[in-house]
Amino acid sequence: MKDNGLNNVIELIKRQRWEKLFKRRELVHVDAVKEFYARMTLVHLKKKDVVRSSVRGVAIEFDHLKLASILGIPGNNGICEYIKDVWEESKYIKPLEKTRKLTNDETILEARRVKSSEMKPFQRFIHFLVMKNVVPRFGKRDTTSYMDLTYMDHLTARRLVNFPRVMMRHMSNVISVKDHELPYGDWMTMVFENFVQEESGSDDLFFDAQVDVEEPVAEAPVVPAFPASPGDSTNQQREQTLAGVDPSDPSGHILESIMIKLQAEFERVRANRIQADLEKAQAENARLLALLQQTKNQPKP
Repeated sequence: MKDNGLNNVIELIKRQRWEKLFKRRELVHVDAVKEFYARMTLVHLKKKDVVRSSVRGVAIEFDHLKLASILGIPGNNGICEYIKDVWEESKYIKPLEKTRKLTNDETILEARRVKSSEMKPFQRFIHFLVMKNVVPRFGKRDTTSYMDLTYMDHLTARRLVNFPRVMMRHMSNVISVKDHELPYGDWMTMVFENFVQEESGSDDLFFDAQVDVEEPVAEAPVVPAFPASPGDSTNQQREQTLAGVDPSDPSGHILESIMIKLQAEFERVRANRIQADLEKAQAENARLLALLQQTKNQPKP
């Protein structure tokens, strides 16, 4: 870990004061996560947004400050951007400049999504952290979104991110778009436990149907599209559709797991480079042999 950038990833997490989020969690309540998203709405009030839902009859309602308090992370300030289809220039982001920097190619003329395979190892680590934890989404690890690239830049530039507000906006997006995993499973379980304890003084409501986060989830779960504006039938439709959906990969939120996966990614990158160097050497050897054979076949003067 000395030379591959993993320590730098940990330092970026500490800079954001997110260490508590990445301490090992024992359980994720799968059914509660499904129920929460099936009934969730984001209410826009005059000065703040509020998430409202319920789980097994317990009302769940929080703004970004309440969420920050439960998770033990900052929530008073920081950047909160939600970028979808257009990567626009902003106070911090210069898309063309970032594209060139990530690809190490100054000849690029237009900003674009950069593939993870085009990045340096440390940048790949940050991309993995963003797509699995900050704004979790369904997709291959080599693909990037403008959201990924934006928060990669914020983190590496050490700009403070208002993660509770980002979480709320991302959760709101999940319930209105097609093919999206249910994010933040273990962290939302912490939220549910908090509200149950406030109401009843016990978390026995969640004792059954819990899942050990050390058990790997084979595939990234997806949630089908729902109406953007919840109507009378929306909650019922969500509950029926989510019946067979497994919430997000909880192991993606564990620091130890992240480090293991990042280490594997580093080894994969190194192996690819070794293979590329070998193929290059073999090609050069073949060229020299062909040249030698051509020289031998030439008639002597």
